[in-house]
Amino acid sequence: MRIKALYVGLLGLLVSLMACNNPRQQGDSRESGDEQVTGFFDPSVSQDGMNTKETSSNTSTTKVTMMELPAPLKDRPEQILKRTGFTISYNKARRVPNWVAWHLTKSHTYGSAKRNSEIFLPDDDVPSPRATDNDYYNSRYDRGHLCPAGDNKWSNDAMRESFLFTNTCPQNHGLNKDAWNDLEIQCRQWAREYGAVDIVCGPIFYGRGEQKTIGRNKVWVPDAFFKVVLCRKGTPKALGFIYQNRGGSQRMSDCVCTVDEVEDLTGMDFFPSLADHIEDKVEAFARLADW
Repeated sequence: MRIKALYVGLLGLLVSLMACNNPRQQGDSRESGDEQVTGFFDPSVSQDGMNTKETSSNTSTTKVTMMELPAPLKDRPEQILKRTGFTISYNKARRVPNWVAWHLTKSHTYGSAKRNSEIFLPDDDVPSPRATDNDYYNSRYDRGHLCPAGDNKWSNDAMRESFLFTNTCPQNHGLNKDAWNDLEIQCRQWAREYGAVDIVCGPIFYGRGEQKTIGRNKVWVPDAFFKVVLCRKGTPKALGFIYQNRGGSQRMSDCVCTVDEVEDLTGMDFFPSLADHIEDKVEAFARLADW
């Protein structure tokens, strides 16, 4: 009986040690909804590690496919900035992002980090001239978040970084406080419902005549904004949205479009890490009622 009791005790200790070394039980920031499904993604698209990141535990390092990242851009300036809660493709000529992408988990929609303790700051990781608070002063445009502060409450560092000007664009106040904010709230609800969603958003420039800018540093004012959302739980599905950079009513149902349509308008390739047969299907269809 003593031998049996000793065996059971040793077995329990071994199980406990294995659990401690399991990164899934240590709060991996991509833990929810991030299981890799066979045939779901195409590992060949990873370029110089851009579409992967390493997560470390006490005993191992695991590579996680960052399916939210668009394909590299070849037709415009692009500086990739990897932040705690999101990734930025920055355009030094326009002084705004090309896109901002993040993997929003259910757990990331909660937290104690407060936005009222943060201030907007220039990003020293990008070259001058760069956006500053003075560019927005008296411009009649909001400092519009792309990755919203509400998606970064889970981390003080993530919250602070969301207030860098590389994560903002000049945005109409009415759009920022109403329709765009409604879409941000809806994305958090989807993350809670499905466990996680992948999101990319950014500015749209139509290129009709001389582009409007604000401030001494000539920060480009977007004509519109896009957002694409991917859900990988169950049968994969995706939605695109295009909102004009103006006030007034813009109903979510009127702004829905396919991811393919956003790609055609922006010249970007979204969710390239998906297997082709899945990417082709989800990007060609959009129905808000299915969400």
